[in-house]
Amino acid sequence: MEKAEQVIIALDYPTADGARKLLKSLQGIPCYMKVGMQLFYSEGPAFVRELKEQGYKVFLDLKMKDIPNTVMGGAESITRLGVDMFNVHASGGKQMMEAAKEGMEKALSQTSSKDRPILIAVTQLTSISQTVMNEEIGIPGSVEDTVVRYAVLAKDAGLDGVVASPHEVGPIKQAAGTGFYTVTPGIRPAGSDTGDQSRIMTPKQALDQGTDYLVIGRPVTAAADSRHALEAILKEMI
Repeated sequence: MEKAEQVIIALDYPTADGARKLLKSLQGIPCYMKVGMQLFYSEGPAFVRELKEQGYKVFLDLKMKDIPNTVMGGAESITRLGVDMFNVHASGGKQMMEAAKEGMEKALSQTSSKDRPILIAVTQLTSISQTVMNEEIGIPGSVEDTVVRYAVLAKDAGLDGVVASPHEVGPIKQAAGTGFYTVTPGIRPAGSDTGDQSRIMTPKQALDQGTDYLVIGRPVTAAADSRHALEAILKEMI
């Protein structure tokens, strides 16, 4: 159960009904629940509140990227919602990330009922290969160099950590410090389908790299027996 607190289950469902079925299956396992764009745009803040009322920690994964003032307002609203973790895109720049932190702190200063959420930045999506990054997005160099540069920028902006593939955890920790959180998607149990991820590792491999949180979606949500699948992953993490 202690390892479960490092697991973030991606509730990638079009509506709350599918998510609720999964929650029923996983009841009693104290992992984070990640609400992404599809579910949030469908169900809105009400479903986040529902998760919080059930005692879950919530990672609201909206990957904000806009002008600093807009992101500041978004961060303020998200913090008022009571989530435990949320994110912005590091590619929005230092000023934008600082604005997100400012919005979060403004919301916290106006209420004593909310805990401080973990504020993190997305570096490069785990679906992005080096070829795509270089030739389509137009960023030169290696994926690792770009991810580490974004991580250091996020730390300088006062953020708590970054989203990055497990392959970049070691260099991030070396550059930004061991207390700087890494949240790693692209986690696939041994023998499972890689799906649309390019830079993946097993749960145990990612933990051995020193990551703090593992984001796991389809290996649990698409399993015939989701609870059994998650319990097998937790055993694999030991």
